[in-house]
Amino acid sequence: MTPSERAGREIWYKATAGNDRFHTYVFQQRMGVLIDWWRVLRGDKRDERFKIWGLVNNPGCCTPGSEGCPARSYEETFGFDWCHGDDELLRHVGRQGYRDPACDFADAPMPSGHPHAADGLREDSCHLAFGTSTGAMGLRKFPNPRFDADAWRKVNGGKLGTWEGFARRMADQRELSDYQARKLADASVEPPYLIGMACGACHIAFDPANPPADPANPEWNNLVGAIGNQYARMSEIMVSGMSEDSLQWQVFSHTRPGVVDTSAVPTDQVNNPGTMNALINVLQRPRFENELVDRWRPVASCPAGADPRSCWCESGKPGKCWNKSTERETVFHILKGGEDSVGDLLAVQRVYINIGSCSEQCWLNHLTDLYQVDPEQRNFGQTPFDIGQCRRDCPNFRAIEDRAHDVINFLLSKKAYSTPLWKAKGLASLDDWIVDLDRRHGDGTVDRGRVLFAENCARCHSSQQGAVETRDFHRESDVAGVRTDWLGNDQATPASEVGTFGCRALHSNHMKGHVWEEFASETYRAREPDSNLSDQTGGGRGYYRNVSLVDLWAHAPFMHNNAIGPELCGKPSNPDDEFYRSPYVDADGKKLADPPDCFAYDPSVEGRYKLFLASVEQLLNPQQRIPKTTLIDQPIRRAIGPKLWDGEREKLVGIEIEVPAGTPAGLYGSFRHKELLRDMVLSVLDNERLQERMVDRVGPSAANNMANEVSALTKVVLKSPDQVIGIARDRLPLLSELYSTCTSTIENAGHRFGEDLSPGDKQALTAFLSTL
Repeated sequence: MTPSERAGREIWYKATAGNDRFHTYVFQQRMGVLIDWWRVLRGDKRDERFKIWGLVNNPGCCTPGSEGCPARSYEETFGFDWCHGDDELLRHVGRQGYRDPACDFADAPMPSGHPHAADGLREDSCHLAFGTSTGAMGLRKFPNPRFDADAWRKVNGGKLGTWEGFARRMADQRELSDYQARKLADASVEPPYLIGMACGACHIAFDPANPPADPANPEWNNLVGAIGNQYARMSEIMVSGMSEDSLQWQVFSHTRPGVVDTSAVPTDQVNNPGTMNALINVLQRPRFENELVDRWRPVASCPAGADPRSCWCESGKPGKCWNKSTERETVFHILKGGEDSVGDLLAVQRVYINIGSCSEQCWLNHLTDLYQVDPEQRNFGQTPFDIGQCRRDCPNFRAIEDRAHDVINFLLSKKAYSTPLWKAKGLASLDDWIVDLDRRHGDGTVDRGRVLFAENCARCHSSQQGAVETRDFHRESDVAGVRTDWLGNDQATPASEVGTFGCRALHSNHMKGHVWEEFASETYRAREPDSNLSDQTGGGRGYYRNVSLVDLWAHAPFMHNNAIGPELCGKPSNPDDEFYRSPYVDADGKKLADPPDCFAYDPSVEGRYKLFLASVEQLLNPQQRIPKTTLIDQPIRRAIGPKLWDGEREKLVGIEIEVPAGTPAGLYGSFRHKELLRDMVLSVLDNERLQERMVDRVGPSAANNMANEVSALTKVVLKSPDQVIGIARDRLPLLSELYSTCTSTIENAGHRFGEDLSPGDKQALTAFLSTL
């Protein structure tokens, strides 16, 4: 690896850019969501960590008390694994003065000709904030200087090596007001560690071609850094401190392994989970010319008297300036719908912000507060994140920005090249695998599959130019080990044409006026709406990009939500640690009584191949798919005011509403409750304004009827507020039409291409797909 690639890898694996404060304090205080890091990372469950959470254990960490481990007991490590660098870190728990390992980061030379290449212009590397490993790859810990050992012992039964008391419920009886609260929310008790997250937390995974014999005990050569962890349960991790009958747990924990809704915190109120991108053969990924991009660009100086909102120079760093302008550029289309289309460097930057870096300095004030229902107040809705302001005010932003090119160089390096199945099987060449496939399925099977792929798939899943019939989908490029064809063209396809679960295509955070406005090109936002979708599009929404099929054999199940194919589950030794809930439903949307079993996590070569074959079968035979809709699996109880106490047992007296089990979880993630409340208020105070809003939403012909329906709903609710859920259920079609951002319900629908092929042709196409 080059010095830049090595530097980029270290940042990818370790840098949190200060987001430990977000994951320890800000998330729970601002979002009202608790993370129970002890539950996720406790050292005594290291051997079960992969099965429960899908996390990859750090090979360089050890269990306290085990042979050769520097720590003798969990009392020394506060219940966590012991990891490299902890000899220094543990000395600073409860003390100031910790020197972060990032301070000794070895910077690579800046790119030749870069305007900021002069010595001394980069931000201090300390602000990369590495900390040490928690025991799980990509999750990093930092010593909490505010930790009080005596207070910790008092909460945890006199022990330092457990968090049991800190994680407990404040009351055991459901009727008590503190039943929903946990000690985790008690700001008077500080944990020993602050936990941060690097990019690697979602992307470091087992090498498909060299998986570990025991997934709980991998070696370094079993890991690769960029392909995406298809087993990780990041959504469950983020709500791990919440009760399972809470709204947050039931709504946010329903995503599949390897899938996360990255707009759950910067919420656009669209339930749109997506897979962690598999970054493979990025060197060959298509780029798009002449995109209209308005962004900041590095320059050596600004004109005298320049407006700092369009040209700004960093104080104390002569020659380090930035100019904002609109120009034509060649860029990647990075996210599922082609968002993050203003350059790969800024795409790296946005990910760090999205996982909590600089949250207090420049992110939180742009986010929607779900509890703020007054449209005149701050945080009622989103406002655009300001890159210039964040660069000025947050040193963590500058630390990443000054080294983002190193991260990109790592993602373009050999460490992110393909791992084809024939190599994973230990064969000498692709030809040997083709011979084996033809022996199993008949002579010429793979060649027939190539023809079928060219005829049915290549218009979306090939990056080469020219007639598809003559393309060699396996030809290597001039760069050794990288094939010419990226096996996807990254072009935008209308979501209605693909037909898959549509919510991700409705993601709205990159629209004008929304939080990620500065991370999407004007070309992206100028795309025509998909008029064939029933849900509202426009502003760039309504599309999916045609993704790569490189190493398809290793990345089943399929689609942007991992929904086409068998369901995955960890099957840990304790059933109470299993998060899987069957999403299979009948024709009426009710939970299927006897659903198919889930596939246990199996990262072995044969395990991946078995999952691939089962997933391709469902892909090519959509009529055989059992519908999937994730349902709330237990009632959600929420207390609404006024809150009155009985003065003795702190029993809650007032109104409690219940969301029944069996309700689609996505319904709540995509429901615009603020708009409903606003219209209900207008129905009482300003019916004329309500009529205007309905014209904008449903057109003049239906506006009056819809306004009358909202008025009728308001009257019923005011009369019987304790029946609001039942009232809403009776009017679900109306509420969905007016206030749902996405009405898709079947998660494994669509992508019916190839369904009319004969059984023999489907077998041939499957065989060919296994060679990609």
